[in-house]
Amino acid sequence: MLNKEEQQALLKLARNTIEQYVTKGMIPRFDSSDPAFSQTGGVFVTIHNSGQLRGCIGIIESDESIYKTVEEMAIEAATQDPRFEPINEYELKDIDLEVSVLTPKRRVKSVDEIELGTHGVIVKKGFASGIFLPQVATETGWSRKEFMEHLCEGKAGLSKDAYLDPKTEIYVFEAQVFGEKD
Repeated sequence: MLNKEEQQALLKLARNTIEQYVTKGMIPRFDSSDPAFSQTGGVFVTIHNSGQLRGCIGIIESDESIYKTVEEMAIEAATQDPRFEPINEYELKDIDLEVSVLTPKRRVKSVDEIELGTHGVIVKKGFASGIFLPQVATETGWSRKEFMEHLCEGKAGLSKDAYLDPKTEIYVFEAQVFGEKD
């Protein structure tokens, strides 16, 4: 778990990275002796503009240090989310950022093991997969069934009841989520 100062440092890193990359095409230097930033793991960076999603990209697992992963995912969320045009320098003043640092995933045998609002969920069947971060359940208010249907159909491109198929793999993880608006 990251403390408040470490969370603030990673948020500042994500913002500085996006601003420098969008305006100058470069990644700022980040120097820290804090061992928390050397740990590895999955990270998602989410960007909002006026309360609306503007970009969200992450990686479930990474061998890179957490600060490197934050830098990479910040750039990806700002410039490579296929749902949106890349962020431009005029938007920078209007965006707010959220970082999710993930625990390792673990496979579950039943959707009954999923705790909405606590667990992020990954579904995988064949080459298709989809992921929802834990906060999706809280933000949408979906039931477990609705959550799984949206994940399967909307994110993984599977049938909406694919989560009931024993061939579908279901994984859960937790996330420490913190944002500039906190």
